[in-house]
Amino acid sequence: MEIRQLHYFMAVCEEMHFTKAAEKIGISQPTLSQQIRALEDELNTPLFDRLGKRIALTEAGAMLLQYSSQIVRDLQNAKDSIDDLRTAQRGTLRIGVLPSDLDYRITGLLTEFHRRFPGIKLQVFASVDILQLVLNNQIDIGIDIGSSLGDYTDERLVRIPLCKEDYVLVVSDGHPLRGRKEPIRLDELRTLPTIMYPEGYIGRDLVERFTRRRGFTLNTTLETTSATSVLSLVKETAGATVQPYPLIRQINDPGLHCIPIAEETPYRSLEILYRSDRYLGQAAKAFMERIIAFFSE
Repeated sequence: MEIRQLHYFMAVCEEMHFTKAAEKIGISQPTLSQQIRALEDELNTPLFDRLGKRIALTEAGAMLLQYSSQIVRDLQNAKDSIDDLRTAQRGTLRIGVLPSDLDYRITGLLTEFHRRFPGIKLQVFASVDILQLVLNNQIDIGIDIGSSLGDYTDERLVRIPLCKEDYVLVVSDGHPLRGRKEPIRLDELRTLPTIMYPEGYIGRDLVERFTRRRGFTLNTTLETTSATSVLSLVKETAGATVQPYPLIRQINDPGLHCIPIAEETPYRSLEILYRSDRYLGQAAKAFMERIIAFFSE
């Protein structure tokens, strides 16, 4: 059994079509079929059911696909590890970050990392679906909201807790609550007009996880998918929103004012995510160390 054959096999599994798979990997269809037959002969079992013009994985094929994926990942990790040892500070590091944190919080951290590792190409992806990007191997490291939305376990993941951040009510200069000194009770948000993300967005759903315990959802008058536009609308319309306090503190806008929320204060827990079977080089480890330090400051 050769690595080349496993790559051919995985290409057929991905396309579920011999001709398309052959075109994708740049060989002829008869050659591809011959290699798959040789693999089946060596294993003494069919890997695909031929159903007319269609094919389907057999039970043995599904088992081989699972092991082939692991073998290919291990081989790539070995190559990455050796390359990292040889070149020290080269390559690409892909980071996934929540959009609001990318916009307002970690720009300085990224700049600092680039100065320290100028040979590393840093790719930063803003997404609300960090977990799936990590699992799909589309990013190397993710900074995501963790267990505050419920426990999620997956043996493929390594999860490093970063911090817990309380949410606050954020108002503008013209808001009636601008001068309020005492914290606002969670129940008071029941009728308060707010500007938030749409339902289904994690920043909205997380807060409403707490309000639903009190039997209500937020009374939104404006909804937008961007943190930048949420905060701009708060200032321009004298509205209110509910956001993580460290985020607003980092923005440091004198036109935005924070009022703590008392009684079952909504919060989010941030964590680092990466795949347990993925090789992380020196630069990736250094980035995680700086992320941990940044969120503990």
